[in-house]
Amino acid sequence: LNPAMQVVGFTIGNDMSSRDIEGANPLYLPQAKVYDKSCAIGPRIWLNPTSEWPEVDISIRIERDGQVAFSDRTDTSQIKRKIVELASYLGRSHTLADGAILLTGTGVVPSAEFTLKAGDVVKITIDPIGTLTNTVCVV
Repeated sequence: LNPAMQVVGFTIGNDMSSRDIEGANPLYLPQAKVYDKSCAIGPRIWLNPTSEWPEVDISIRIERDGQVAFSDRTDTSQIKRKIVELASYLGRSHTLADGAILLTGTGVVPSAEFTLKAGDVVKITIDPIGTLTNTVCVV
């Protein structure tokens, strides 16, 4: 987003939550997301003249010890609110610097029984952006 709350481009965000903290109390969700190394962005910004996502596939793959431990997919048509609506709401109470990033939420979530482990590799792919790859570590 730019300071006028206009969409400049799209990228991939991997906004991790600590399920231990989040599970203790739903009110703890903000604390479950504000620790070092909890959010990655990339691999590039797709500059797009439209303010809404075109319909594209989103896939996630989690590898553990070289094997697929979890995989799923969704698409941008599942985003419940329009990007311009979210940006407008955010702009009501915040002044943002050029290049602020608005994350739209979780499109794919493993079951509650699934827990990431140190060394797991998380890959999120959105064409035409590419694949964001992160290795899980304990912080």
